[in-house]
Amino acid sequence: MTLEILTADSLSAFRHGFFTRRGGASSGIFEGLNCGHGSSDQTQAVTLNRERVANTMDVGAAALTSVHQYHSAKVLTLTAPISGARPKADAMVTATPDIALGILTADCAPVLFADTQAGVVGAAHAGWKGAIGGILEATLDAMEALGATRSNTAAVIGPCISQAAYEVGPEFMDIFIADDPDHARFFAGGTAGRVQFDLPAFGLHRLRKAGVGQAEWSRHCTYRDADRFYSYRRSVHQKEADYGRLISVIRI
Repeated sequence: MTLEILTADSLSAFRHGFFTRRGGASSGIFEGLNCGHGSSDQTQAVTLNRERVANTMDVGAAALTSVHQYHSAKVLTLTAPISGARPKADAMVTATPDIALGILTADCAPVLFADTQAGVVGAAHAGWKGAIGGILEATLDAMEALGATRSNTAAVIGPCISQAAYEVGPEFMDIFIADDPDHARFFAGGTAGRVQFDLPAFGLHRLRKAGVGQAEWSRHCTYRDADRFYSYRRSVHQKEADYGRLISVIRI
């Protein structure tokens, strides 16, 4: 099956894509394009899936670079693909051609960045911890260090969990309110004292506040569309043992 790739006009100067789960070699609960070696999926299937992604991005498999994501604000600046053990970080930036920056997600927000004029790209993993902790702003800082300009940079949030599917407890909201009372606007009433958090809107807010030139969300919810996307939260609700990881990639 052909891989399904979602793209954005604002990033069209560079090869990029938010890959759905369609077209992969994995089976069972991982059926499709599971690109996470951190899952319990068969190593051979994940490797084949990543090779298919690399081929689509017109790079060798070794050039498709990922990191050990841990909900931080740490960004790596790359001048060559990572070899060996994956370092811990939640974003990567580069001005070097032929390095494909790959972010893995399954409800968290994948964010791809590009300054076409400066020839600088970035990719970030922004769950709620990373977003409130500054991963998006740190990515822009690292891009600026390579010659990018915020006002010339486009940022696109790919498929992630939507507000309607993201129910959290009041203690979660308290964290955001303590950071800034204005953050209350990213929560809506839920049931039994719980609330619904708008992760993509919060990401857009942080990007625009940081001065990015253009910011948008693809408007695809990972939880609601099981045919196209993996979802950690959906796997928990369905009492599945594990879940697949989507990949989002950009390169110069």
